Amino acid sequence: MPRGGKKGHKGRGKQFSNPEEIDRQMKAQREMEANGGVEKESESGSDDSSSEEEYDNKKKSGVEGLIEIENPNRVSQKSKKVTEIDVNAPKELSRREREEIEKQKAKERYMKLHLEGKTDQARADLARLAIIKKQREDAAKKRDDLKKEKQTEETKASR
Repeated sequence: MPRGGKKGHKGRGKQFSNPEEIDRQMKAQREMEANGGVEKESESGSDDSSSEEEYDNKKKSGVEGLIEIENPNRVSQKSKKVTEIDVNAPKELSRREREEIEKQKAKERYMKLHLEGKTDQARADLARLAIIKKQREDAAKKRDDLKKEKQTEETKASR
């Protein structure tokens, strides 16, 4: 036999609600709608709600009955109507999204300062570039001097 409890049998009979019970439930529902959603406590159908109220009264005994305590961490799920939703309101961002945006802004700020030459890395890069530029200028001067010397030697030799 497979595990997981008993399964239903094919041949068993099904339970159907009798018509009187259905009529009584429909009548109670119509009366509730007519009263604006306020249910009468004298009805037999309201036994469930009155028993829940009795249970709540029993549950709140002693100091609990005097002091109403709510859990501040409990988030109640309230459904909003379409008319209550404000489309233009700023959306609450999650921690990861907020951190990602802050990271992008910080990177943009750094790049802006880097291009202006105000960061340490930019200053080091500019100093390195200045040194390389000076070396290249010196090398170009040496090449020019060597070319001029060769030309003067060639002109002397050709005379």
